[in-house]
Amino acid sequence: METSAPRRRRRTLLHAAYGVLATLVGLAAGHLVAALTVPAASPVLAVGSTVIDLTPTPLKEWAIRQFGTNDKLVLVGSVTIVVLLLAAVAGIIADRRETLGLLILVGLAAVAGVLAVLRPGSGPLDLLPALAAAAVAATSLWWLHRVSDRGADRSSPGVDGPTRRGVVLATGGLAAAAVTMGALGRYVTSYRLGGTDIALPTATDPAPSFPQGLEAQYDGITPLRTPNADFYRVDTRLTVPAVDVDSWTLTIDGDVDQEVTLTFAELAAMTTVERDITLTCVSNEVGGPYVGSARWLGVPLKDVLDKAGIDSTKADQIFSTDVDGMTISTPLGVALDGRDALIAIGMNGQPLPREHGFPARMVVPGLYGFVSACKWITRMTLTTYDAEQAYWTERDWATDAPIKISSRIDTPKPLSSSEPGKVVIGGIAWAQHVGIEKVEVRVDGEAWRPAKLGAQVNDDYWRQWYYEWDATPGQHFIACRATNKDGDVQTDVRMRPFPEGSSGIQEISVSIG
Repeated sequence: METSAPRRRRRTLLHAAYGVLATLVGLAAGHLVAALTVPAASPVLAVGSTVIDLTPTPLKEWAIRQFGTNDKLVLVGSVTIVVLLLAAVAGIIADRRETLGLLILVGLAAVAGVLAVLRPGSGPLDLLPALAAAAVAATSLWWLHRVSDRGADRSSPGVDGPTRRGVVLATGGLAAAAVTMGALGRYVTSYRLGGTDIALPTATDPAPSFPQGLEAQYDGITPLRTPNADFYRVDTRLTVPAVDVDSWTLTIDGDVDQEVTLTFAELAAMTTVERDITLTCVSNEVGGPYVGSARWLGVPLKDVLDKAGIDSTKADQIFSTDVDGMTISTPLGVALDGRDALIAIGMNGQPLPREHGFPARMVVPGLYGFVSACKWITRMTLTTYDAEQAYWTERDWATDAPIKISSRIDTPKPLSSSEPGKVVIGGIAWAQHVGIEKVEVRVDGEAWRPAKLGAQVNDDYWRQWYYEWDATPGQHFIACRATNKDGDVQTDVRMRPFPEGSSGIQEISVSIG
């Protein structure tokens, strides 16, 4: 006969599983309600977004270095694991003190609800997913305990016969409900996002013909133009905003002559230009992947601001807000100094992808994205840095962050092996808004040697380069550096991305022979 200790242990595990299952059903219900109302208010996402906001900058940079664009997936997974562990505890407690266990589950949902309504731009609907999660999770746990208790009363010494079937049916039914609601939530979210197949205007001022890139001749060099699907994405969003282009508007207010609100149709009817521009994320480490180049279709930023009347004697920043309340601050001077700063609506001949700001975003050549590239933009307020602080400014990042001269080795890959003889060393270099004059390569600490440059697109665009190396057997170290058209040489002083972008020389090790 089974002793009491193993029975107690089995009962504890069983009720822990009840807590986990009930919580999963509640989370699925909350996700479905969020999909129908406010996707970002889904309980796990609401908690995850708050964790992002509260995470110290060094830890954020570490996460990006370690996990890259999977950092959000890791965060959501971590939050889910913590919630399920607490849910297991609630299930165990509920076996002894049912009301207390149910209150713990309700409390977990309440935390998510409070965090959802405290986020910028939130409203009453943001509370509904948490309420649904609380009600469904608590009801599911209560029901599981009732089924289990009936089994304990009717069976001896354990749960068997018809009662065991009842428990299996109850848990199986709840698991199926969780899967069904989760799948419906994903479907509804996908349906609400829909396509972005809007009609784009023909550019009033089209870009020149695009040259052929070196990637056609030398394998491994980054393509001259980045396909939309491959363009890097680094932001604080755990879910892509669902924006309806027909109801979307862009408001310009603050220190202006008059407040102006534009619909998408009105914005697209303005003078549009096509420009080839490289964007870089401030989180990009030396030699890192967070840089991309595309052909953007948009309206000059100055033209949009002129609609409201710029008062540059008062304002010194453009305080941009996206549809979910995220804020970005941009120096007003970049809209007035003649560079091709845009409110972009197209990317590589297509409407902006959802992930990259549909239906409109800001694109400013020469500045890192955290001070210039507001995606899903819906408001631009002309104000001062003393009066308003944006998201990243509050976290002590730089307010004026020009992109630093940088270069990257794409081929050969670090720690790779090649045969002796001619080896092509190649990559990209960028000095946005100034342009690349030359790139040099150094092997094993010897003298810098000039590389050959690919086609020039414009000064706001990266430059491909390559160097033909007569490689000899052994372990070798390869470095590269760039010089811009002002004669400034890429610095070898190593800096982390915080607070104004990384710097230093990339050097890799390769094996020959």
